Amino acid sequence: MILTGPEITAAAHDGRLTISPFESGQVNPNSYNVRLGPSLLTYTTAVIDAHRANPTTTVKIGEDGYVLQPGELYLGHTLEQVGSDTFVPLLFGRSSVGRLGLFVEITAPIGDIGFHGQWTLMLSPIRPLRVYAGMKIGQIMFFVSTGDIDLYAGKYQAADGPQPSRCWRDVTRVGAVAP
Repeated sequence: MILTGPEITAAAHDGRLTISPFESGQVNPNSYNVRLGPSLLTYTTAVIDAHRANPTTTVKIGEDGYVLQPGELYLGHTLEQVGSDTFVPLLFGRSSVGRLGLFVEITAPIGDIGFHGQWTLMLSPIRPLRVYAGMKIGQIMFFVSTGDIDLYAGKYQAADGPQPSRCWRDVTRVGAVAP
């Protein structure tokens, strides 16, 4: 079951979910709009290596916005801190942003119960696109879970700003000798 807008509001007020800052004007019939935070990360090497930490550079989005370029992966983040120990959150791009040719969070929309923090957004434009800090970029829906809950305690907990991939921490190389 998915939470309706009024239930999202009630859960945000009674503590079953966290949305900070919470703005009632961002509540939709069955989701909550999240805004783009003020910084972006990009990888600085031609080849991104899944077995290593990759260097990144941070870009601050100015008042005039920032132009995203096709063929580049940008890691943005939500302005809001979002999380729940009760509900399963799913984040998707807004249709109005998709109509501008911007893919948002197309490979990893599901959040874990127990994660609390700013969500890292994978942003990929089809054409050059100017984006602005604070613009509504995505929407989060909350689903009721059934069964026992094991709260998230992973490597991205309490994220503040965009987070680069840390999958290299989880890599087990085939044929590698254990230390």
